[in-house]
Amino acid sequence: LTLKVLRVLFPFPRRERFDLMHVSSPGMLVHSSILASRLYQIPLLMSYHTHMPVYVRSYIPYPLNKLMEIFVWKYIKLTHSFADLTLVTSPQMAEEFAQHGIPRTIVWQKGVDTTKFHPDHQDADMRLRMSGGNSEDLLLVYIGRLGKEKRLKDLRGILEKMNSDGISTRLCIAGHGPAEDELQAYFQGTRTTFLGVLHGLELVQAFASGDIFVMPSDSETLGFVVLESMASGVPVVAARAGGPIDLIDHGRTGYLASTGDTENFVEAIRLLRDDTELHHRISLECRKEAELWSWEASMEQIRQKAYPQAFRNY
Repeated sequence: LTLKVLRVLFPFPRRERFDLMHVSSPGMLVHSSILASRLYQIPLLMSYHTHMPVYVRSYIPYPLNKLMEIFVWKYIKLTHSFADLTLVTSPQMAEEFAQHGIPRTIVWQKGVDTTKFHPDHQDADMRLRMSGGNSEDLLLVYIGRLGKEKRLKDLRGILEKMNSDGISTRLCIAGHGPAEDELQAYFQGTRTTFLGVLHGLELVQAFASGDIFVMPSDSETLGFVVLESMASGVPVVAARAGGPIDLIDHGRTGYLASTGDTENFVEAIRLLRDDTELHHRISLECRKEAELWSWEASMEQIRQKAYPQAFRNY
């Protein structure tokens, strides 16, 4: 069947004629969007959000994961070769796409709601709950998906090292995911509180009520929770990998540590804990940085840069 015949068999109603198609990848609508864009000669833009190769590395056993990762990259390259433009969420992701020969890729600066996520939501009762009734202790926080790819087991070594060094430290983990039960068992007997999934006011209070947000994951395409923590005025110590590299100016708006390096993470956490003036300064600076990442600016980039470029590429 030719495309002309298919257009006759599957007519596109005139009232639903689009100028451009924008689809999230990976996702259920990618393949149908590719077909529709070819059938009806409509420019196609894809935005890439979930980094599939990392999930393959994390969830498929060795050595099969190595073969699957090669296959997944070939699939991503094939899929995005149909896009007139692909948006990725960080320069690191754009570089990785370029290394795998995926064309027509630009960085889309995402946004954060700086009204919703705000230091004003700091709450003593929430802090008491997050710290298991020990609100005077140093409170480390992780909020987000509880998956193997997030490397959350790394946090136990960090927590134990802080306490063995004589610094009373608590860890709060909030969120849901496939590794939740395994993580609760792994952290049993440590100074860790699991809060489950939080919504609304409780969520923004949790972001604003800790001392330091810790992100051990090396799989982030952007790291929305990092940005939300920064908007809440809570300094972040994150793995030097993926999206957080683009979000954090090391030593000014937070700290980056080597992935899986407990000593490196502890060193950064101790800097913030031991110097209250430094902690306060970085808290102010990370809030200022987050204010530059507004959703208004993000959407303006889409309208003024991405969509016109997709038309030109088409």
